[in-house]
Order: sequence, then C-alpha cells, then structure tokens
Amino acid sequence: MSGFTTIALRLLLAASIALTARDAAAAETTAIHFTFDRPIDASMAPFFLAAKDGSLSAERLNVSFNSAAGSPEALARVAKGDSELALVDINELIRFRDKDDAAPIKAVFVLFNRAPYAIVARRSRGIHLLPDLDGKTIGVADSDLSMRLWPALAEQNGIDTSHLKFNKISAAVREPILSAGQVDAVAGFSYLSAVNLRDRGVPGGDLVVLRYADYGCEAYGFAVVANPAFAVAKPDAVKGFVRALIAGINATVKDPARAADEATSRMEDGDRDLERERLRTVLADNILTDEVKRNGLGGIEPARLERAIDQIAQDYKFRKRPAAADIFDDGFLPPVGSRLIN
Repeated sequence: MSGFTTIALRLLLAASIALTARDAAAAETTAIHFTFDRPIDASMAPFFLAAKDGSLSAERLNVSFNSAAGSPEALARVAKGDSELALVDINELIRFRDKDDAAPIKAVFVLFNRAPYAIVARRSRGIHLLPDLDGKTIGVADSDLSMRLWPALAEQNGIDTSHLKFNKISAAVREPILSAGQVDAVAGFSYLSAVNLRDRGVPGGDLVVLRYADYGCEAYGFAVVANPAFAVAKPDAVKGFVRALIAGINATVKDPARAADEATSRMEDGDRDLERERLRTVLADNILTDEVKRNGLGGIEPARLERAIDQIAQDYKFRKRPAAADIFDDGFLPPVGSRLIN
C-alpha cells in the first residue's frame, strides 16, 4: 500500500470518527418544553440570556419556551408531561400538591427569593404604611395570588379587614383605575403594578409599594418545577438547566440593560425602557436578597419555607399539610460556591 493511500485512509478514518462523535453528541441532546405561567416580561430575562449566550446548548439542551394562563395551568402541563419544566408561583405549587391524586411535582430552583406580592397605593390618599389602609378601598383582580396571603399578613400586622373595602376588578384595569383615583390602592405584584403606574404618568413620589415581605410575609416567589418522571429519567438534564439558568442570572446581573432588551425582543410591542425598569426592580426586590447573598441562588431555608406554609394555612385548609421537603428538592442544585453572586 502506497504512502499516499495510507494517508488517505487515515484521513477518512479520522473524518468518520469525527462524524460519529458529532452524531453521538447530537443524539445526547435533550429537548425541554419550558412553560412560563404568564406572558413574557423582563423578569424572565435570565432564561433568555441562558439561551442567547449558549449556556443551555453547552449543557446539551434544546429548550423551547411557551406561556400559560397562570400557575395552575402551567402546573397542569407539567403534571401531564406536556412540559418538562415550568416557572410557577411556589405558593400555588404548595396548594396544588394538596389536591387529590396530585402529581408529586417539586420545585428544583427558586428564582424569586421573596414573593412579589404587594399593595400599591397613592400617598395622596393618605397611605404611607400598611396600617394606613384602614378605611380605604383596594382594587383586587380575580385570582390575584397576593390576596391568598392577605389574611396572614393582616393578622400579623393587627389590621382589621372589616375596615377595608375590596373591589373586584379585571387585571386589565388594575393600574388605570388607581391612576384615575377610583380606588385608593391595588393588590398585585410590585414589579408589575408599580412600574406600570409610573409608566402611566403617576408621579413616583405619589406611589408607595407596601411589599408583603417587608411586613412579615415569609413566602418565596417564582420557582422552576420539574415533571417527576422527567426528573428521575433525566436528572443530568435538570441539573444542566439549573446551571445554565444560574449563568443566565449572573449575565443579567452583570448587564441588566442587555438582559431586559433580550426579553423585550421576545415580546409583542414591548417597551424597552419600561422593561429595563421592571428588571431593575425585580433584581433589587426579589432576586438579590440578603438570603441569596448569604446562601447562594436557587435554594431555600427549610425553616422559612415551613413558616410560609403555616401562613398559607391561615387562608387555606390543607387536607394534609405538606412539609418543606415535599415542595422543594435541592438535589439538582450545584454546590453553594457556584451559586454565590459576586
């Protein structure tokens, strides 16, 4: 055999090995359908940067994003296996797990270390602190998640709820009716209502955001949940997703403007300046908390979650009260050192 022929055969063999390795790598890629429980806004920017910057593909994950009409719908998709992972309100997960024959879905990563529940009010109506709501009218949208924990918050702060008037409203008019002065305050999420109201021209100095977390509410907020069968069959994929999300959060913290712009590009008629302000609010109030700076991203303090479950129980009668371990699985988190925010 001539030297030329030998070299050619070696090159062909090398190319064949390379193609086989490439095909094997492609075969190992895991497809994930990920559901957000609401329409896209800038609070979801870390997920999109994880996709844009290649963190998800580096973990051999092919992730497609979609949205549901609320946490119950997102949880139902995960329970059925239509979505492998989803972002939901962890307090809705706690209630979901109490249903008959509920799938044993657990959270694997907490994005919002503090729930965004808040009462957004106007100082011009004499409201500066939570007790100032006495005798006031509050607009509450149907299925507003913040009101599920209102009884515990009111009791903890000595507020007589019989002195308050709650007006049921559509979520679509929550900010407009407060802007027009038809109510004194509205219940909702701090990073949505407050930012939207400033965008509607309500002076920032006239707005007061009464965050539940500032008045003793222990609740965590939005968390990534996993389909139980998928988590068992593909634990490395779940771990890889969590690592990629942490990279996305770090990239978001480093350059929030770029992150917000990436989220805005995925929205219909998104307002770049509005979403940048929304993301700044979320990072400061809900993600980069003292607990996260101390313990790292994604985890929980079991004792705190137990207290949060007790607060939910003040307005929800559990058939069987869950424990923190029933709700959150820390087995998919990387070591603390790789979860700390610099």
